[in-house]
Amino acid sequence: MENQDKHYLFYITQNYSFGILRPLQSVITQRGGKVAWFADPNTVNIDWFTEDEVLLTSVAEVKSFNPRAVFVPGNVVPDFFPGIKVEVFHGFEWKKPGHFTIRGFFDLYCTPGAFPTKVFSELAEKHKHFVVKETGWPKVDPLFEMNKTFTKKAGKPVILFAPTFSPKLTSAPALYEHIKVLSQNDDYQWIIRFHPKMPSKWVENYRSLENSNLKLDTSDSALPSLCKADVMISDTSSIITEFSLLRKPVITLNNSKPEPCLINITSAQELKPAIEAALAPSQELLQEIDKQVANVHPYKDGLSSVRVLEAVEDFLSNPPKLKPKPLNLIRKIKIRKRVKYYRLR
Repeated sequence: MENQDKHYLFYITQNYSFGILRPLQSVITQRGGKVAWFADPNTVNIDWFTEDEVLLTSVAEVKSFNPRAVFVPGNVVPDFFPGIKVEVFHGFEWKKPGHFTIRGFFDLYCTPGAFPTKVFSELAEKHKHFVVKETGWPKVDPLFEMNKTFTKKAGKPVILFAPTFSPKLTSAPALYEHIKVLSQNDDYQWIIRFHPKMPSKWVENYRSLENSNLKLDTSDSALPSLCKADVMISDTSSIITEFSLLRKPVITLNNSKPEPCLINITSAQELKPAIEAALAPSQELLQEIDKQVANVHPYKDGLSSVRVLEAVEDFLSNPPKLKPKPLNLIRKIKIRKRVKYYRLR
C-alpha cells in the first residue's frame, strides 16, 4: 500500500465534475501532491481524461493508492475508500430540493460563502458528525483569471441561454419559440449552453436553430461563454450565480425563489423587454447583484482551491471529535453495487 502523504482522490459520477475539480488538481500538483480519479464509467465520459491524469478503475487500486482525502462534487461517496471524505459541491443550487440534505457520508463540507456556511454550520451542530469550513468553490477559480484577460469584441450584445434540465424548473420548452424568432434577426448573438443532463430532445430542437446568430456551446467548460455573454437567461440553476460573480444581469423565467438580484419574468412574452432592461442595468440591480455575490461567494481572488486544500490539511492535523456517522445501509449497498465491491473491508 502506498504512503498516503500527499495522495488525494477525486470521486466523480458526472462529466461536470471535471471543471469543478481540475483547479484543485492544479493546486495539489503544484504543491507536490499526487491526484488520482475514480469515475463511474456509466455516467462519466472517460475520453475527457487527459494523458497526464491518473484514472483508477477498481477499489483495489484505490486502496493501494491510499488517499488521505477523497474530494466529491456529488452527494455520496464509497465509505470504504481510505481518507476523509470532503464535499465540495456541484453548484450553487441552494434553491433546489435536497441541497441541504445531510446524507451521512462526509467529514468536511467546504462551503462557498456566508449563506450556505450558516445553514451547514447549523446542521453540523445538530448532527455532530461533520465539520464545515468556508472556502469558496474551486470551479470558479479560473473564471476570474479568464475574465481579467478577456477582451470584449465589438458587435452585437451576446445573450447566453443556460437553462437547467429539471422538468419542473427548466425554461427550455417555454422559451423555444421566442428564442427561435429572436435569433432570426440581427439584434443579438446567442449562445446556448445546456446542462449535461438536459433531455436530448431539447438539445436537438435548439441545435436545429443554429444560424449565424445562434450557436450551441458543447465544450467541456462553460467559462468562456460566461465571459463572452453580456446577459444570461435561465430559470433556477446553479450557473446563475456563476454568471453573477462577473457582475452581469440574469433574466430568469419563473425562478423558484425570485430575488432582487434577478430580472424574473413569469411568461415568455416578457423576454424581449427583459433583455433590453438587462442590457442597460440600473444601479439598483447591480447593487443587488453585489449583495447576493457577497452572501453566496465573496471570493474573487481565484484561491478557493487553495483554501479547500488548507481546510483538509487543518482537519487532518487537528482532527475534530465527531460522532459516528449514521449507518446508511441502503445507500451504502447501492454504492457497493455501483462499484462492484462486496467485501466487508
